[in-house]
Amino acid sequence: MRESRVVRWLVPRVTEMRVDWPLVLLDAALVALAYVAAMFLRFEGSVPPEYVRSLLFALPVVTTIHLGANAAWGLYGCVWAQASVDEARRVVTAGAFAGLVVLSLVLARELHVPLLSAASGSGLSLLLFAGARFQARVFSFRRATVESIDEPPHRAILVGAGASARVLLRSLQDSPADGITPLALVDDDPRLHGRTLGGVPVLGGLEEIPAAAALYGATMVIIAAPEAGSETIARVAAAALEADLAVKILPSWSEMLGTAASAQDLRDLDITDLLGRKQIATDLSDVRAMLAGRRVLITGGGGSIGSEIARQVAAFEPSELILLDNDETHLHDTLATLPATAKQVLADVRDRGRIEQAFRSWRPDVVFHAAALKHVPVLEDHPCEGIATNILGSHNVIRAAVASGVRQFVLISTDKAVEPVNVMGATKRVCEQLLLTERPAGSAFSVVRFGNVLGSRGSVVPSFLRQIRQGGPVTVTHPDVERFFMSIPEASHLVLHAAAQSTGGDLFMLDMGEPVRILDLARRMIELSGRADVQVRFTGLRPGEKLSEELSEPDERSTPTRHPSVHRLQPNVIGASALHAAVDELAAMVHEQRDEDATRCLFALVDDVRATSTIDLTDATAALAVRSGR
Repeated sequence: MRESRVVRWLVPRVTEMRVDWPLVLLDAALVALAYVAAMFLRFEGSVPPEYVRSLLFALPVVTTIHLGANAAWGLYGCVWAQASVDEARRVVTAGAFAGLVVLSLVLARELHVPLLSAASGSGLSLLLFAGARFQARVFSFRRATVESIDEPPHRAILVGAGASARVLLRSLQDSPADGITPLALVDDDPRLHGRTLGGVPVLGGLEEIPAAAALYGATMVIIAAPEAGSETIARVAAAALEADLAVKILPSWSEMLGTAASAQDLRDLDITDLLGRKQIATDLSDVRAMLAGRRVLITGGGGSIGSEIARQVAAFEPSELILLDNDETHLHDTLATLPATAKQVLADVRDRGRIEQAFRSWRPDVVFHAAALKHVPVLEDHPCEGIATNILGSHNVIRAAVASGVRQFVLISTDKAVEPVNVMGATKRVCEQLLLTERPAGSAFSVVRFGNVLGSRGSVVPSFLRQIRQGGPVTVTHPDVERFFMSIPEASHLVLHAAAQSTGGDLFMLDMGEPVRILDLARRMIELSGRADVQVRFTGLRPGEKLSEELSEPDERSTPTRHPSVHRLQPNVIGASALHAAVDELAAMVHEQRDEDATRCLFALVDDVRATSTIDLTDATAALAVRSGR
């Protein structure tokens, strides 16, 4: 059964295989050159006339034999720019076979040329064939023992035949211990169909995945094209689901921090890949100028955003990279992914003295402030805790940065700070005000505002995955609720670009694309899991939740920047005296754990920010006193 399927699969592909005709003609000329040179060497430059006639008769025969052997071993359908040891062996095998045939004909007196000339001509032909294909490449036979190793557990089809796929393919072939055997490639570029890459055939387009899986008994498909868009990834996921294949994906070069692709880089396909947008290629010179050789400190360095910012910053070779967090586990885990030169500071932003001491010790040039409490329902139940970290803690960091002479400061904010209806959003709106009012003259202090990130700790995607694994139901608050989404690497990438463009007092908004319906997200994740039996259940909006979010308020005028996905907003800024008076009131309420009073005071302050860019201190404190119930 398997043999008939193999025949049905291979025959049309052999007949359709592309032949490199210029290489065929070159080989013919090389065969003629080799045998003529061998004859001249045999007779030391003076070839008897009868042997000249014999050679002229023999040349078409030996040329046909050599070209036929080369074609039989597939030497006219390879991508020689990325040829591997497998191609080298085939060149040797085809040349040796052709040489044996030629020698057999000479011994049988079918060809009337000297035996030594025939042997030398075939050997020289082999060397010329190899030289034409590999040029200065040194043959390596590191895979000599691969055939003796037990068959690895995973038999893979690679999607893509570009540069990334070539690097990954070579890594998999040279490292059989990784447990993945590449059997075939598919690529939508028709120019590659019928060729081989590293000895592995390029069978056709993505539609061939199910048939290729059936032919080779594949267990895995690997998307080896980091530039693949969400539509391509969705096609691969659908084909893999049909063929019952596991799906792995090779991350982008930025996620791998520029390292060569290998099996260790492969990760599972997730919803981020299906919803993510293609990265925009941009000039990184501004980012490099901001970070290279500088001391960079990241608060919340163990969190989802902070840790990714740290990994991207590390690629720009800062003189020192300092991660500050109050969670030792997350801090430890993040440091394991960074160069050994990265440093850690175990501290809580709420501890003003400890933060000031850390800034005095490290004297950072650039600060990314990502530390925050972010879960909306939790902060609705514990508003004083949210205020203590997000407002008072941020105030500690800002003041310490100003006192230690930091010139570049980036506050990570959220779309929930726009017309906030929950404690989390309101605290972040006040954080924005603190930074914008307290920035030193001439410094590049800025705010970067964006929406949800896919896959962050405690976000909707990990929650859905856990519910799907448990068999459901997947809980969605409302059928019409929608949110902006962005991948963690893309958000962090754009944060760096925004920071590099800051001139001081900037409020940046990241282009989040179109909002995604959470119901659609849940259904797509269920489909991706292959668990058609998992149900969706609606639970109703939670306290503090909106059906949809905005990234800017109507009066925050937007202007473009040098990056197409980063926009500069004109913020409303409350008077410094009024802001400080309100923050002092909040601090007193937090100290006394007066949750209800603190919540009223917080939203009163936010209302004043929305109402005007400057307000009178007396009016502000009076309004706060009334709204706080005092």
